[in-house]
Amino acid sequence: MRQIRTLSLALGFLALVAIPASGQDVTGTWVLSVDLGAAGGGDATFVFVQEGAEITGTYTGQTGDGVEVTGTVEDGVIKFSFVSDLAGAVSYEGAIEEGVFKGTCIYGDLGEGTFEGSKSS
Repeated sequence: MRQIRTLSLALGFLALVAIPASGQDVTGTWVLSVDLGAAGGGDATFVFVQEGAEITGTYTGQTGDGVEVTGTVEDGVIKFSFVSDLAGAVSYEGAIEEGVFKGTCIYGDLGEGTFEGSKSS
């Protein structure tokens, strides 16, 4: 009986650890439409893997192909960044609401903008 209780507690703990702190898992492929105003815009594709609050992945778009991305998810806010040869330091910050991921971005020398998109099937 004691072994069953110990096993139940251990499984319960593992289940809690596996759930992202935000309650939302961004793992998958996301296609985001980016608008940088006068600097232009285009589609950016991100492939994310989320483990707990940490995000890793890749970016493919007009300023790079397969560029390494790192970030975090905290209190529903998703932040990630990467370095592009064309734009320099790039950062995104946003949230997902009803399946739509939107927020603001800074593309280094190209300037600030907004983004919106969703997870691809």
